[in-house]
Amino acid sequence: MTDISSILHQDQEEEKARCEWDFHLSTIISSCNSLSGSGCDTIGVLEFDPCGNFLASGGIARKIRIYAVKSLLQEGEEGERRTSTGAPLSLDHGNACDFFMCTPARLGSLKWKPGLGSRVLGSGDYDGVVMEYDLEKKMPVFERDEHGGRRVWSIDYCHSDPFLGASGSDDGTMQMWDPRCGDNGKCLAMVQPTKEYSTPVCCVEFNPFKGPIVAVGCADRRVYAYDMRKMVDPLFILDGHQKAVTYIRFIDERTIISSSIDGCLKMWNAEDQKVLRTYKGHNNSRRFVGLSVWKPGGLICCGSESNQVFVYDKRWGEPIWVYGREPIGLTGHDHGFVSSVCWQQKDENQCTLVAGDSDGVLRVFNGKKR
Repeated sequence: MTDISSILHQDQEEEKARCEWDFHLSTIISSCNSLSGSGCDTIGVLEFDPCGNFLASGGIARKIRIYAVKSLLQEGEEGERRTSTGAPLSLDHGNACDFFMCTPARLGSLKWKPGLGSRVLGSGDYDGVVMEYDLEKKMPVFERDEHGGRRVWSIDYCHSDPFLGASGSDDGTMQMWDPRCGDNGKCLAMVQPTKEYSTPVCCVEFNPFKGPIVAVGCADRRVYAYDMRKMVDPLFILDGHQKAVTYIRFIDERTIISSSIDGCLKMWNAEDQKVLRTYKGHNNSRRFVGLSVWKPGGLICCGSESNQVFVYDKRWGEPIWVYGREPIGLTGHDHGFVSSVCWQQKDENQCTLVAGDSDGVLRVFNGKKR
């Protein structure tokens, strides 16, 4: 006798992906460097603050730019957002951002510190340095340099104790630190997931929902999850990608989304370490192209080396919406890739998505549920 659950699962898999959202391009933010195609302003990371009122960007240009979200949303004279039939608003970075701060090195990661509104922003750079910036004072207030000068790819903060941070680096380690401990953020714990040889740690993510769990994605193709209270051996290992794991995101307390340069995303059940679904369609074989999960709507977004933005619904392995490259005539060249994406975590029936590319162009998309 055939198991009923297996039949239901098969029916789910056979159901075709459908888009229940209307997305449109609202705003394009660029600069003279963007138009020249020089690639010197690649946007490597985008982060909305916890309240969704500000957006921070960083990358090759050695600048942290802070944008008020209202300035990025296309509005008419009466303050009402234009319809999807209106032409996109075109802005320059210099006019669109509220302010910027110069950084000592190229940035690999940005993360807003929880519990402090929109005041403190952490960064990890290509020189192996972690810094925190007070945005009211517009100056750095904390610095640690414990990764031996090796590039920091990712930082994150613990939601239950926002002072506790973690950073993952090319030196093969994930380090946890706390500025309150002195000694330039004393290392409270350190793990080297691949103990036999030093494999870069590409991403770090605390579970924001429940429990003292921190997950680490490595160039050895695996995701390692640790209990912060006893970080000797991993609680579990997710093994299924064919190449380096570049991003990790928790979609809920027991479900993890991972991205890899094997060209796919995977959704995992953290309790039994099984793959629930694999998402394919985007092109990713070499670079970091971004990953963001919009939790209220169950949507996943990533960039692509085809210079496109891909949106997946967590229910289906095929993309539900793809935004293609601009016509060659607008940019004057035919290359580049989408290097970062970020959802604003707000309303369940409408959403805002921002994508940055290798030419330093930001695109803001608005979406409404049909």
